[in-house]
Amino acid sequence: MKTVLVTGGAGFIGSNFVKYMLNQHPDYKIVNVDALTYAGNLENLTDIENSLNYVFERGDIVDRSFIQNLFDTYNFDMVVNFAAESHVDRSIEDPEIFIKTNVMGTLVLLDEAKNHWQTGKDDCGYPTYRAGVRYHQVSTDEVYGALGKTGMFTETTPIAPNSPYSASKASADLVVRSYGQTFKLPITISRCSNNYGPYHFPEKLIPLMISNVVALKSLPVYGDGMQIRDWLHVKDHCSGIDTILQKGVAGEVYNIGGNNEKANLEIVNLIIENVGEMLRSGKYPIDNDGSKISKELITYVEDRLGHDRRYAIDNTKITTELGWEPSYTFEQGIVETIEWYLNNQAWLEQVKSGDYQQYYENMYSKK
Repeated sequence: MKTVLVTGGAGFIGSNFVKYMLNQHPDYKIVNVDALTYAGNLENLTDIENSLNYVFERGDIVDRSFIQNLFDTYNFDMVVNFAAESHVDRSIEDPEIFIKTNVMGTLVLLDEAKNHWQTGKDDCGYPTYRAGVRYHQVSTDEVYGALGKTGMFTETTPIAPNSPYSASKASADLVVRSYGQTFKLPITISRCSNNYGPYHFPEKLIPLMISNVVALKSLPVYGDGMQIRDWLHVKDHCSGIDTILQKGVAGEVYNIGGNNEKANLEIVNLIIENVGEMLRSGKYPIDNDGSKISKELITYVEDRLGHDRRYAIDNTKITTELGWEPSYTFEQGIVETIEWYLNNQAWLEQVKSGDYQQYYENMYSKK
């Protein structure tokens, strides 16, 4: 039985990954570590909380003694680091916490992995490690900066982050790479495009728009809404990371993209159209018959500082070398995602009961 440390496993992507791994690898033990900040929610994991192969430990990856004790207790074979502050708007308001968690937290994890996995040194003086161990860093395409109207990010695209968030993730990637180069720690890095799917915290575009459409609130769109992103269903992202863990080459970076480039405004219009149609069907337990849903809910707000115009991922490396491919089209995935939110209004209200609501009101009242 392999034991896997998943950090940030109560968040959006992390919780989906924990459940994916338990389903795909019933012989693995998954230890989920999360500080349970505003975006971490154990409600995401109620369906597996009693699994014999699952353990939750609350703590902060910056806390070195806590992480050291975890490694002592569980003797991990793999680390998959999702733990991060991730919202660009928040990084603009408070960059310090992003540097602390995303960079220093990554450093702590790398140190403990190196210390606990090292078995000796080879003839050249480099550390040797227990067989089969792997540290995997979950990163983002935002570390590459922005694209023009053409071209795609590849794994060799120079890093050029444009926000405090992406700068913190790029910094963490470089620290991870350095541990692979200097200490020969078996590391891999994945850089994904924008994720969407169930359990997504409603400060991000898709869940925010779904939530607001249902509540007949305004739909804040930055600038002209023509910022383009490649969209990746979270389940495809989970399968991509698992593929890297099973087949990836130590020291390599892999881009995970969904082949779904969409402008933000196009997504907002799709959500308006689909939510309205679904609510008019009368199949959902929601006090909104869909009759008042229209594009008039869209409100254009002042563009975000340093807002990157376009991202696009070239996933050729992972598809050709490791045999992974995304299974979702965006048109399929967005309908499934909307249905999930319409059927899980209680979850949505629960996560919005924290500091989210005040943050949201403050954020968009400034625009």
